This record gives sequence, structure tokens and C-alpha cells, in this order.
Amino acid sequence: MNSLTLQSESVPELDARAVRVQVTAVGLNFADIFALTGLYSATPEGSFIPGLEYAGEIVAIGQNVEGFCVGDRVMGVTRFGGYATVIDSPEEYVHLIPPGWDDAQGAAFLAQTLTAWYALKALGDIQPGHKVLIHSAAGGVGLQAMRLARAVGAIPVGSVGSADKLELLLSEGFSDVLVREHSFSSQLRRQGRRFDLVLDAIGGEVQLASFAALEPMGRLVVFGAAEFTPTGSRPNYFSAIWKFLRRPRYDVMSMISENKSVLAFNLIWLWQRQERMHALLDELQQIDLPPPYVGHQFPFSDAHGALDCLRSGKSTGKVVLRVNLSGL
Repeated sequence: MNSLTLQSESVPELDARAVRVQVTAVGLNFADIFALTGLYSATPEGSFIPGLEYAGEIVAIGQNVEGFCVGDRVMGVTRFGGYATVIDSPEEYVHLIPPGWDDAQGAAFLAQTLTAWYALKALGDIQPGHKVLIHSAAGGVGLQAMRLARAVGAIPVGSVGSADKLELLLSEGFSDVLVREHSFSSQLRRQGRRFDLVLDAIGGEVQLASFAALEPMGRLVVFGAAEFTPTGSRPNYFSAIWKFLRRPRYDVMSMISENKSVLAFNLIWLWQRQERMHALLDELQQIDLPPPYVGHQFPFSDAHGALDCLRSGKSTGKVVLRVNLSGL
């Protein structure tokens, strides 16, 4: 993490099918932390610029671009390279910011909302009336998943690690929220909790307890492993290896007899599946969602502070970097 430093580079010639975006906000994700500490398999080799999503204003367009104009406010996704003040992007990977949203909200929307919707709909096959347990419910992905589950008529149940995150969820109208106890499995059994669908990006005992609480035909959808998040600038490899050896493992024969499923994904694959990504976005446009909740904003020059906030486990909603060119 200490190797993250500000660098200056010249801007290349703009491709004919690309737009040039003056970046005003950058959305942070746990993938950034894992990439910077060498724990993310999709990380480019050698030096790289982290960051998967951003927002800003188009300042130039390639000669073959048809869908955008100079001056358009856009939000975009990128396979790394998001921590930048200028981004050249193929036009397929940028989208207009909805009216009434600010740039921080635009930078907070695409990665976390696509993650939540793909987990709920494409993999989870969410249906009206389903009881859906959503871990880290006050975080960026978690809060969007809670909103989406409610919007399609399911019954979202949130899970958080500390009581100080309850206020945000209550203000959003979510009254069924579990503050996880030391033994989450005992907590679920004591309360008689059962679920049709679980979204998990924590791992470990929390994940095992969630799987055990699935109803027949229930699905556990996994898209992260926050328990491996490094607490310092470098991973604690002894701790990581110990957790890896004790990670949840599932026996397919038992899953057949219990009629339960485990599915896992990494959203970065959507970068190579443009049609699928746009189909998911089209589905989301049919759902009445408020702007994403941005809980923390940091100046671009304080990326280290923003990353520390995200990995602290104390953040709520999205953590965003704001770009002020005069202050760099």
C-alpha cells in the first residue's frame, strides 16, 4: 500500500472510439486494497493504477464517437486505472450521470450496484417473498442490495458488525437488521432464522453459519472475502495462510442431499462482456432506486486515508475520492 504515490504522465492521442473524461470523483472498492497488497489475482503485472470506477466530464471525443458530446457528465467503469485525473475510455464503458445526482454519487453507482444486482438476480434468482440475508448491509454493495431486494418484493434482512451502523439502515427504512454476535451460528439458531438467499463478502464462520441457515433450494452467493483484508500496508501472511486453511469448504454430495447451492463470482469479468453489462444496466433502469449513499469523501491526494477508512470496517456507504485539480 505504501507504494501508492502520485505520478504525472503525458496524455496519449485519443482513440477514434474513445472519450476523454476529466475525472472529478473516484469510487473505492475492496478490490483496490487487495490489488495494492498483492492479494488480487486479476491485478496487472508490474506498476499499475488502481481503481475500477469514476465520474467526471467529457472534455474530448474521438472522431467515431456517436453517443456522447463534450460537456456530458458521465460515470464509468475501467479494468484498473481509475485513480487518475484524466481517463480515456471506450465509449461503451461510460454512462450519463442521472439528473439530480452529484459526481460522487455517479462514482459510487456502477461497480457496487452491478455487483449487488448480479448477485441477487443473475445468480440468486431472487423472487418476491424471498427472505434475503445481506451481510455488510451498511456498506456500498450491501446497502444497494438491501434497496434492490426490497424493490423487487423480497424481504431483506441486514447483517452488520457493530451497532453504530444501525442508524443508517433504520433511516433507509430497514428495521430487520442483525448485529452479529461472536458466534453468529448460535445467534441464527437461537432466533430461528432461515433464508432463501444469502449475499456474503466476509467469509469464515459468518459464511458457514449463513450456509447452514439456508432453506432447501436456498443459495449462498459469495463475491468477496473481507476476513482477508490486511490491517497494515502489507499482508500478514501467517494470518492469511491460517485463514485460508480454515476457509469454508463445501461437499457437493451434502449439497445435493440438502438441496442448497453455493455460487461465487468476480465482477471484473463484466469488462469483457459488454452486452451482459449493458443488459444488467438496462434491468436496473427499470427499478426506482435513489442515488447511492456516499458516506465518506476524501481529497484525491489523500488516497491512503480513504483506503484506511475503507479497510477499517467502520465506513458506511461508499468511500469516494474527490478530485480538485487546483489542490493537487
